[in-house]
Amino acid sequence: MAVTFDLFGTLVDVEYPSDPAEIVARELESRGVEVPDDWHAAYGERHVDAPVGAEVPLPAHVAHALNSRGVDAADNVVRHAVVAAFDPDVTRRDGALAAVRDVSEQGPVGLLSNCAVPELVPKTLIRARLRGEFDAVTTSIGCGWRKPHAKAFETAAESLGVDPASLVHVGDDPETDGGIEEVGGRFVDVTETPLDGLAAQLEAEL
Repeated sequence: MAVTFDLFGTLVDVEYPSDPAEIVARELESRGVEVPDDWHAAYGERHVDAPVGAEVPLPAHVAHALNSRGVDAADNVVRHAVVAAFDPDVTRRDGALAAVRDVSEQGPVGLLSNCAVPELVPKTLIRARLRGEFDAVTTSIGCGWRKPHAKAFETAAESLGVDPASLVHVGDDPETDGGIEEVGGRFVDVTETPLDGLAAQLEAEL
């Protein structure tokens, strides 16, 4: 058995921007990019024709949104603006570190997180003092697929050297994290099984 944890809402809590388009616009303007007047509309449109379930990195989305309004911006400028826009305060949830360490005594432990912002997951792990606690870290921006797509779970399982059907995924969202069940694995909902009781429950089921 191997276990993967979701990050946001499961192991950590973060403050998300209430108006991400506005925050991105401010960061773009501070870097000399002329943001179009209808930026909120452009930001909300789909610009990249990606397969269902594929992750579109937010810098790519922002660059295409700008381009759709005739604004050209260097890729590195857009990337830096997006990274700066999503720089949240991070709070590690009670019992998170102990749960990861206790579960790791039973087998491989990984992280599997949906995240379209470069650098956000590693930054969050550092701020939550969870860096180095996982045998493998898989992100949607890294593997190209968002949970609940099967390929996200398959990639995470492969990184831990196990079959997807033997993977237990711990998360807070049945619609996304529950996708593990489509590849034969098991979903554990932290809203029903608290982190401080997770290791004991898994051990009892072995």
